[in-house]
Amino acid sequence: MVIIRLSRVGKKKQPAYRLIVSDKSKDTQGKYLEILGNYNPRANPPTFTVKADRVKYWLDRGAGLSDTVHNLFVEKKIIESAKKKIWTIPKAKEEPKSAAPKS
Repeated sequence: MVIIRLSRVGKKKQPAYRLIVSDKSKDTQGKYLEILGNYNPRANPPTFTVKADRVKYWLDRGAGLSDTVHNLFVEKKIIESAKKKIWTIPKAKEEPKSAAPKS
């Protein structure tokens, strides 16, 4: 399956991302089919450039989207959908309360 996802580039502790189209089983650092844009979350405000016509082309051909890319496209109004919930913060385990206080 072909998927549109982010590939990390940039220096250590200064991430920037390429928006790539690749096979789902391939590594993001390996070969890809096409670069569709880039995303820099460290810029103020974060920059996100994308070739919208090429994105629509790949989506028409059955390409999937990673959850993060899906949420970025919804923000930029490239696709019409609700944002996906990517992860949740687990609740801290409660310690059992003792019945009688120690003296």
